[in-house]
Amino acid sequence: MGTTPPPEIPADMRTMTEQSLEQVKTAINGYLQLFQCGVPNPLIGGSELNDKVASYAEQNVASAFAFARKLLEVKNPQDLFVLQTEFIRGQIQAMTEQTKDLGQTATKSIMDTVKIPTGPSS
Repeated sequence: MGTTPPPEIPADMRTMTEQSLEQVKTAINGYLQLFQCGVPNPLIGGSELNDKVASYAEQNVASAFAFARKLLEVKNPQDLFVLQTEFIRGQIQAMTEQTKDLGQTATKSIMDTVKIPTGPSS
């Protein structure tokens, strides 16, 4: 029995998909900017925590779009499996690191906010 070649994505469909990805990316970046402007600074952690949350959100969105672009180039199920496994592994690692960092930043901010004076008051 002969093997049939895997189906190719037509060029016009690939172009349309890439354009759609760019439109979604632009919309999400606009939303992230709106989020940064709309979140009040006095949240736990102040601007440092807000900046980190926004930065991590941008990194995660960029990672998802890079993954989507790579999906357009997948030629067979094995490549898809490898690509998806690498993406998930990377996202889990990033989420673990981000959660740890955000937790430390929030804890530090809370501790700084509730510092108890150690010397006598005048």
